[in-house]
Amino acid sequence: MKKIYKVLLVFGLSASIFSCSDEFDTRTGQLNTGDLDYTDPSEMSGALVGAYNAFSTRGWEEPLLLAVRGDDVNAGGLGDQQPFADTDNFIYNNGYWMYNSLWNLHYSDIIDLNTAIVQLERYREFMEGEDDLRAQQYIAEVRVLRAWLHLNVARTWEDVFIYRTNNPFEEIEANGVSSKEEVMQFIIDEMDEAIPNLPNVRPNERTDFPGGVTAYTAYALKAMANLELENYQGVADAAGEIINSGRFSLYPDFYQLFKIPGELSNESLLEMQFDELGSDVGGTFYHNFAPFGPQGWTPARENASSGWGFFEPSMKYIKFMLDRNETVRLETSVLFTDRGINELNEDGYTDLPAFVSNTTPSGDVINDYERAYFASGKHYLPSDQLPEEQNNYGSAKNFIVTRYAEVLLMYAEAVTRGATPTAGSAAEAVNQVRNRAGLADLPSVTSEDVMDEKFAELAMEWGIRYYDMIRLNNYSELSYDGRSFSESSEYLPYPQEQVDALPLTN
Repeated sequence: MKKIYKVLLVFGLSASIFSCSDEFDTRTGQLNTGDLDYTDPSEMSGALVGAYNAFSTRGWEEPLLLAVRGDDVNAGGLGDQQPFADTDNFIYNNGYWMYNSLWNLHYSDIIDLNTAIVQLERYREFMEGEDDLRAQQYIAEVRVLRAWLHLNVARTWEDVFIYRTNNPFEEIEANGVSSKEEVMQFIIDEMDEAIPNLPNVRPNERTDFPGGVTAYTAYALKAMANLELENYQGVADAAGEIINSGRFSLYPDFYQLFKIPGELSNESLLEMQFDELGSDVGGTFYHNFAPFGPQGWTPARENASSGWGFFEPSMKYIKFMLDRNETVRLETSVLFTDRGINELNEDGYTDLPAFVSNTTPSGDVINDYERAYFASGKHYLPSDQLPEEQNNYGSAKNFIVTRYAEVLLMYAEAVTRGATPTAGSAAEAVNQVRNRAGLADLPSVTSEDVMDEKFAELAMEWGIRYYDMIRLNNYSELSYDGRSFSESSEYLPYPQEQVDALPLTN
């Protein structure tokens, strides 16, 4: 019983369900499950709203920790959160609060999503016809969100728990720890079951929940899981379904893609939505983007707050992009300081293009600050795009999770690694991405070409680069700027609090 109580404490189990709201992306309170009328189909969407809220309310540390070990990112944060900087150098401390928080928040949200599924199954007992089909669709959507969370924990810790119910201690007792391969197969199987119940539209084509999960979101996750298994035909098949649908296209303006104009574009397959909602429906609903931002700036819009300086594009990435004569993607992805530009000059990059400036295209000036030389442009919202009377860094900016460019590049990689093409050639997929970046077509591509394109296109996004490198055992790329990466560094150690509470092994 003591261990069960510990498990309950660690994962923050709750029997509550979020209330329904007209807003897709807000939670206005909680209802006791006994208050729900399972015979009323109009109340059913409340469980789905709660599920999307659980998915979107990520702690600020989660995306940072998932991404920081790649050679595209440096930790920043000088003078604070030393174990975070150590993690960037592959020195791990299993007592560090960020590790435990990532584990806790992902698993507690998995359990919340399982609770939503339980509620929807209860509704199904009383639903018929179109209402029953809608309940099945909602369940499928929640299963996709749950799969994304499982993908992250397996990529981070390798052997982890799979939770299909909201009674984790029973599942631990019955099933124990699953291997990374088993988790990926679980995700593939889940997506196969979910896809028939999901709409075959782009997320932004949905009228009930604009931006919500569709069959193509599930195909993208299926491709990711197959990629982790190095089942390249499975990647090509799943990604090919998305490409062949003809519904998706790359947003033409790469700079604005990551800002307000690019929200819920035709490129988006999965996106966390945030907005200024007004006091009548719960006030603001934002992700805290401050850790990504520069510690000092002179914003074009007065009084806009700066960030914390905890997330820095690596010098290696910037030099890689300069050597490729990248313009569009480099200007978008990196916020430069004069101090960073001077470092580039000292390293021999003295003839820099004009866009390498401490003033962004939107007119915000990135001042020198001690914690980093550069900041992430993909997590930057120009101060003049902030909602009225909101000053917090990045307020109301959506968080893109999966986009069509990644699908194209997964498909291209799979084909170059031997998969039978299902949606055109690898070069055609890569050239779509290159064209948006203002680069010339390649007549053919190798796997190395595709990985370079992924590095250029997807840097600083959810650890994609890092997971690619460990999948390919490309340790030399991760051993950069004095770092030394080895096989033992691939996965984080289990958080000490979980080792103490749960039957985990190192």
